[in-house]
Amino acid sequence: MNRLSKPISLARFALAPLALSIGLAQANEGMWMPQQLPQIAKDLKATGLAIDPASLSKLTEFPMGAIISLGGCTASFVSPQGLVVTNHHCAYGSIQYNSTPVRDLLKKGFLAQSLEEELPAAPGSRVYVTEAVRDVSAQILDAKTTALKGKVRSDAIEANQKKLVAECEQDKGYRCTVSRFYGGLVFQLIKQLEIRDVRLVHAPADMVGRFGGETDNWVWPRHTGDYSFYRAYVGPDGKPADYNLANKPYAPKFHLKLASEPLKEGDFVMVTGYPGGTDRHRLPTEVDFNFGWEAPELIRIFGEALELIKQETAGRREAEIKLAGLVQGYGNSFKNMQGQQESYTGSDILARKTAAFHELKAWVNGDAKRSAQYGASIAEIERLLAERQSVEKRELLLNFSNPLLLTTARSLYQQAQQNLKPDAERRPGFQQRDALRRRQGLEALERRYDEQTDMRLASHFLAQYLALPADQLNATLLKTLGVSAGMDEVAVKARLGALYAGSKLGDKAERLAWLGRSVDEFKASSDPFIAAAVALYEDDEARDARNKELGGHIQQAYAGVMKALIAFKASRGQAVYPDANGTLRVSFGKVAGRAQGTIDGTSWSAFTTLRGIPAKHTGKGDFDAPAQQLAAIKARQFDKYRAPELDSVPVNFLATLDTTGGNSGSPVLNRKAELVGLLFDGTLDAVISDWDFNPKTTRSICLDARYMLWQMKVVDKADKLLKELNAL
Repeated sequence: MNRLSKPISLARFALAPLALSIGLAQANEGMWMPQQLPQIAKDLKATGLAIDPASLSKLTEFPMGAIISLGGCTASFVSPQGLVVTNHHCAYGSIQYNSTPVRDLLKKGFLAQSLEEELPAAPGSRVYVTEAVRDVSAQILDAKTTALKGKVRSDAIEANQKKLVAECEQDKGYRCTVSRFYGGLVFQLIKQLEIRDVRLVHAPADMVGRFGGETDNWVWPRHTGDYSFYRAYVGPDGKPADYNLANKPYAPKFHLKLASEPLKEGDFVMVTGYPGGTDRHRLPTEVDFNFGWEAPELIRIFGEALELIKQETAGRREAEIKLAGLVQGYGNSFKNMQGQQESYTGSDILARKTAAFHELKAWVNGDAKRSAQYGASIAEIERLLAERQSVEKRELLLNFSNPLLLTTARSLYQQAQQNLKPDAERRPGFQQRDALRRRQGLEALERRYDEQTDMRLASHFLAQYLALPADQLNATLLKTLGVSAGMDEVAVKARLGALYAGSKLGDKAERLAWLGRSVDEFKASSDPFIAAAVALYEDDEARDARNKELGGHIQQAYAGVMKALIAFKASRGQAVYPDANGTLRVSFGKVAGRAQGTIDGTSWSAFTTLRGIPAKHTGKGDFDAPAQQLAAIKARQFDKYRAPELDSVPVNFLATLDTTGGNSGSPVLNRKAELVGLLFDGTLDAVISDWDFNPKTTRSICLDARYMLWQMKVVDKADKLLKELNAL
C-alpha cells in the first residue's frame, strides 16, 4: 500500500482455478481476480454493490477499463483527456526528478495551468492499460518442460514465456507479461497497452501530500492528502509514442466519475488495483525464516541506512532531493516490517501454519493414490527451501554492499554479453523490448545518485559483510574490490574511494555510451567499476546458474504442494482464494472504524476531518502544514465539501478492504462504481495480514475525494483541473 512493495521479492502464488466453487473465507477477505467476481456475486450484492457484479469481470468495459497500472502503483483515468489520478507517493519520483533547490516542487507542489506546462514524468514512467488475460499454463508447462528438472526446467519455462511474449508483442504498442500463480502451478499471459509519454499535471505541497510523514505512516488517525495527477499522451496517430511535443492526450475508452452522493460510515466500497503480493500460502519454514531472521535483519539494515543517509545529506538540499525517493522507500519498508514483526511476536501464527501443514501432509499420506501424486513434492519442498534460505543468509548483505556504479557497470556488461546472442535467446530485461527502459533508467540516475552518500552506505554494509565467517565470503568479490575479511569500515571506505575517484560512470553521457560498446571494449577499459564488472562476470554467471538450478527444483515442488492444497480444500468444499501477485484484483468491504482492541487501546472513528490538521501542526518536521491551508481551515472555508454529520471536510477514512503494497493509488469506488477516494495505506497492527488475514483488525486507510477536491479548489485554485473533472 503506502510506498509500494517489499524490498525482497520471493516467488508469489495466486489465482484459484475458476472451476472451483469459491466462497468468502471471512467477511471482506480476498483480493479477487475480475474473472472470479460473478462467482461471489451474492456476497457483493449483500455487502451493498448496486451494479451488476458481472460487469466487473470485463476488463475492457466500465469500470475496469478505467483502471490502470503505473508499474508498482495503481491509478485510474478520470477524464476523457487521459487525466490520471494516483497517490502523491506514487508520483513522488516524478516530482523529485523535476525538482531542484531553486525550483523545489517537492516542497511547494506543482500545478500546470495548461497542457503546455505539464512536465515530463521521470524517465521510465509508464501507464499500463490491461486489455486481455488468458491462461497459458499448457504452453508454459508443456510435456517436454514438465519432464525436466533444475536449471534446464527454469530455462525451458523462461524460453516458453519469451516465445509467448514475443508473439503477443507483435501487436505494436503493447507490453505483454507472463505471470505465475501458486508458485508456478498456473500461468497467465497479460496484454497491456503501454503508454510511454506520461506527464506530471498536479501535485499538492509536500506537507499536504505527505503530511504526517514517517511519523504517521501506517498510523490512524491520519490527515494526509495523498494524491497527484498525471496525464497520458500518445502520438498524433493515437498510438503509444515516446515523449514529443506533438503528442496529444490519450482518449481512454472509459474514465471514472466522481461520486454523486456523499460517503458515509457503513457504505459499501470496493478497490480495484494491482496488489503486489501477499504471503498467506507460505509454508511454516518460510514463516519461521522470515520472522526469525530475514525481517529482523532487514529492519536493522533499513534503520541504519536511513540514519546514514540523514547524516550524509544534512545541510545539502540537492542531495536530499536526489535521495528523497530512496528515503521514502526505505522508510516505508522499515516501518512496515516493524509492524509485522511486532504483530507476529507472541502470536500463534507459526503454530497454526505448522498445524495446517501437518494436516495437509496427513491427508496426502492417508491415501496411496494421493501419496503417489503429491507425496514427493511435500517431502522435497522443505529441504529445498532450507537450501535457499542458507544462500540468502550468506548473501543478503551483498544487496546493500555494492556501490551503485558497480551495480550499473555489471548490468551494462551483462547487456554487452547478451548482445552477442540472438534477441530471442537473451535474458529477460536485456532484449530489444527492454532497450528504452534501460536507457531511461541510466538517464534517471543523474538525479537520483549522490556519490558521498552512496560511498558511505556501501562502505558501511560491505564492512558488515566482511565480518561474516571467512568461509561464507565471496572470494572473487573480495579479490576484485581489493578488500579482505575483517576489514573495518574506515579501511573499506578508503579502498572504495579509489574506485569511485577513478570512474567516469557518474557522468550520464559516459553511462549511456557504454550501452553500445562491445565485450572487447569492456575488457579493455581502465574504468575501475567497468574493470570490476568484467572480473566479476564469471562468478555472477555461476551464482545465477546456481539460483536457476535451485529455482527449477523449487518451482516443481512448490507447484505440487499447491496442487495438493487445492485438492485438499476442495475435498472439504473449500477454495484456496487467490494470493496477490501484481495482477489486477478487486477487494470490497465497508467504511468502518474500529471499536475495541486497537493498537493504542482506543476506538477509531471511520473519518478524520480538517480539524485534525491544525491540531497536529507544529510548524516543523512531518507536521508543517502550509499557511494558506491553515488559514482556510481556521476561516471554515469548507465550500460545498462539508459533511454535515462531521461539521467539517472529511480528510481520510477507514474501510474493511483487503489490500497490500501495489494497491497504492487504487481508486475506491462506491456502490455505483463512482470515485469516492484513493487507497494509500493501512494500519500498523494490520500489516501482518500479508501473512495472516485478521478480519477484526484489518483496515485500509483511504483519502476522501472531498478533501482532495477541497484542497484543489479552496487552497490550490486548480479551477481548470476541477472543470476537467466536472467538479466545479
